[in-house]
Amino acid sequence: MTAEKGFMENPILNSPYTPPAQHHILSVDKNSPDWGVVKQGRRLSNLATPAVPKSGKSAKPKSGDLFETSEETHALINRIRKDVEAWRNLPSPKQWSVTPTTEKLLRYWRALDPMQGIRPFFCQMEAVETAIWLYEVARKDKKYAYALAGVRDGNRDANPEILRLAFKLATGAGKTTVMAMLMAWQTLNAVRNPGSKLFTRSFLVIAPGITIKDRLRVLEPEGADSYYTDRNIVPQDMMADMQRAKIAITNYHAFQRRNKIKLSKGNKATIAGWREEEIDTLETEGEMLRRAMPELVGMKQILVINDEAHHCYRENPASKEKKDAEGRENNDAARLWINGIGAVQRHMGLLGQPAKTKVTSKSIPGVIDLSATPYFLKGSGYPEGFLFPWAVSDFPLIEAIECGIVKLPRVPVLDNHPTMDGKPILGNLWEHVGKKMPKKGRKAGGGGADPADLPELVQTGLKALYDHYVKTSDDWDRVGLDVPPVFIVVCNNTASSQMVHDWIAGWEREETPELRGEAFPANLPMFSNFDEHDNRLSRPRTFLIDSAQFDNPDAIKPGFRKEMAEEIEQFRREFPNKSIDDETLLREVMNTIGQKGRLGESIRCVVSVSMLTEGWDANTVTHVFGLRAFGSQLISEQVMGRGLRRVSYDLNEDGKFNPEYADILGIPFDFIGEPTASTISPPKKPIQVKALRDREECEITFPRVVGYRTELPPRRVAADFVEDSRLTITREMVGPTETVLAGVVGETTVIRPNERDYTLTRPSSLILKLAGELVRAKYPNEDGSFDMRLFNRVRPVVRQWLDEYLICGDGTFAGMLEIQSLANRAIEKIHAAIERANQRRSEEGEVTPVVRAVIDPINRTGSTRFVGFPTTKPVVTTDMGLGTPKCQVNNIVLDSGWEKTMGMTLQKHPKVISYVKNQGVGFTIPYKKGTASHEYIPDFLVHLDIGAESPLNLIVEVKGKRDDDAAIKAETAQTLWVPSVNSDGRFGRWAFHEFKDVWMMETELEAMVNEMIANVTENKSS
Repeated sequence: MTAEKGFMENPILNSPYTPPAQHHILSVDKNSPDWGVVKQGRRLSNLATPAVPKSGKSAKPKSGDLFETSEETHALINRIRKDVEAWRNLPSPKQWSVTPTTEKLLRYWRALDPMQGIRPFFCQMEAVETAIWLYEVARKDKKYAYALAGVRDGNRDANPEILRLAFKLATGAGKTTVMAMLMAWQTLNAVRNPGSKLFTRSFLVIAPGITIKDRLRVLEPEGADSYYTDRNIVPQDMMADMQRAKIAITNYHAFQRRNKIKLSKGNKATIAGWREEEIDTLETEGEMLRRAMPELVGMKQILVINDEAHHCYRENPASKEKKDAEGRENNDAARLWINGIGAVQRHMGLLGQPAKTKVTSKSIPGVIDLSATPYFLKGSGYPEGFLFPWAVSDFPLIEAIECGIVKLPRVPVLDNHPTMDGKPILGNLWEHVGKKMPKKGRKAGGGGADPADLPELVQTGLKALYDHYVKTSDDWDRVGLDVPPVFIVVCNNTASSQMVHDWIAGWEREETPELRGEAFPANLPMFSNFDEHDNRLSRPRTFLIDSAQFDNPDAIKPGFRKEMAEEIEQFRREFPNKSIDDETLLREVMNTIGQKGRLGESIRCVVSVSMLTEGWDANTVTHVFGLRAFGSQLISEQVMGRGLRRVSYDLNEDGKFNPEYADILGIPFDFIGEPTASTISPPKKPIQVKALRDREECEITFPRVVGYRTELPPRRVAADFVEDSRLTITREMVGPTETVLAGVVGETTVIRPNERDYTLTRPSSLILKLAGELVRAKYPNEDGSFDMRLFNRVRPVVRQWLDEYLICGDGTFAGMLEIQSLANRAIEKIHAAIERANQRRSEEGEVTPVVRAVIDPINRTGSTRFVGFPTTKPVVTTDMGLGTPKCQVNNIVLDSGWEKTMGMTLQKHPKVISYVKNQGVGFTIPYKKGTASHEYIPDFLVHLDIGAESPLNLIVEVKGKRDDDAAIKAETAQTLWVPSVNSDGRFGRWAFHEFKDVWMMETELEAMVNEMIANVTENKSS
């Protein structure tokens, strides 16, 4: 298999939740044998773009000036990335140098389990961690002074009046989630530190259009679909503080100062002549801000967050570039946007930059930019595609593909059409058909083109891509998905889009003196807007929309409504009793494409102009057709990005996402290799797992334990060692212990690790190391200091473990315990044995209880009645037909086969009162591996009737294969969680049981219950 074919068939190398550990070599010529080869490590941030001159002179750039070469900008990104990685990997939170609130958020985000719910992707965490590092760590550490200095240098010439920070995240990587995380970090810190100049709870989110503005409503904490709760961004006990955030979401058009008084030109001139002065009817900047962002009136320290921030820049004043219509339009929008932020700074003040003050060497960024393509646009005065020099983080599209976060775009690489350059003709379609398409839009007189005149090559391309769409649609139908896949077409102007729309969906020609009226059928039948009798469908399948008008609130004029009259009327008939204007109706259709039961449910094909370059993120898009000029990779990536959002986020057995694909014609984007046949894996239909109200008698409640307080008995330390206390050092753990080295000719030699090269060769040195780390990690003094007296008391226990429970496999020896991971395993086993003995001695009355549970002070208890989440995994209903259901939750999610067996076993047993599979329930057991804290999620919770005064709460774990990690979890549950909760006395009696043979679960459960009943009976009689 060639490297290129390997890349296409296995493009996903990394987990979406961990730093990229591998990448494909794509920076060499495709004919090179190295192209597509997998290389260890993460690729550097790098983009070859020309230098940016500050004037019209062709002077060479000065060394060290970040604004001169993008290579230096990427050097800044790579240096920051390296330092953030080192900071992220610091083992102790005390070393993080962040506020307690930030520490709690970082711990919370990093501990979220993607198998149990939504967890931030690594790229999202990296962006937020970079911001935290810059604001809280680098700002006060001289060795990191380069970072903010580099950001200030990058802003100096382009944004002299403000300080911006840019994060580059690929389309589909979840920029909205990053915004929510940044706002949570800032708000929660600001509430807890109200006088801080580093944090704020006032945010202005600016979008390039109303479409994106509507999508960003999830950033409002009080919203029904708020990301802070839906995506687990804020812990439950901090949500009340999150509600104190003040958030204004607007589009940059709102910064346009409006007329306060409507006067005709004649009346205005008359009044001006009468008063002998010009009449200013425009709003002042202050009035404009009060209208555009009323939520923030009276607030200071505003943090501005720019979505799709590449539209916001200040034009290079030294540029002599001649601007075409596109360049002028880009600059007008960018000027309005950046001037609006300037007005905010002057009147209200930005974070780190009070009103009417200048940027200083101590300023922190008050503006955060988020974009997949934070590059200067055409007409800016800088080379198109030049990276913003204040960018500090980069997660490009290729990394998103290699992590499986987005679909893999498949573009043409080979066809049977003869061309001089050998390139596939449908790869850059516009190059071949551009001159045959309408030059002007409908408003400029370019309308009226006959759809039948659509160039043959365009028709062929649409038919070819449509054929693949039909197969995809069949696959979706086969797996029972409720909505269709979506096919989108992006055109050069409104005349072309109308022409393509009609050709695809069918059209009607009105009768004229020259031509008779006629109905023309759809060329792509699944997208037809007419039935078999040529009657227009009440719910169209193909939708025509133009975002240049759609996104500007002042652009929905009568002419536009007239053009869209048929579509508006059709959808209005669907909701005759709903009061809704045309604009809202159209926006609702566009925003709900691919959503069951919503206005856009029936749409299969969308034809547009600029609507589909950004901001519209339906994840059901599977096919994209480009029919316009693509002057840069920036535009190509933006348009292609509409089809890259994944459908399924289920991890496979390797902890990665399975590849998903978007098939694309007409968009030149060159990094994919030779064509490869790929098996289509349609997304699975989600199933709702939820608690049922009519099963309240099956509710199970539990305490939320966040830690333990342990105290050793005042005199003798004892340990009860068991079979699980053994540790066998093997070559699987430490690597080969014998390696043969050979050259092409000559003698061979064998190398082996030598015991004398290890520092812990004597038993006494091993005892000192393990006893010291045991006391330091598990039993420190209240002030965190080392307890020397306790150190001397645990040494005999450590010696006993070394003598009786340490086993060295072939080629290994005890000195290898200097490897920290092995030492940590040893410490956990010794600690478990000590706590096991403490529990026994407490039950026998020899010592008082020595372990106490630390209960979450905010959320003391959890319950099964709060369960509710979707899943695409197989499920089995808890209404099994085996008597009255005993589970409050409607379904059991099947991660493997044994869950169903366990569910049936528990349902049938007469002593089981209720049970639940612990998925989405929120029950966890905190435990430690070495010094690292983790959370253990057992498999089931069960209420058992064992003849006692109250039911027994049983924690169930099923383990077919048991490793050291499973042993640590079980030991923690048995020796810390259960005894500490039972001694607390407020949460009932608890026990833990581990089923080790999935084929004997019924027998084992019966034996366990009988033993428990016997114990209760014996205790009563005694």
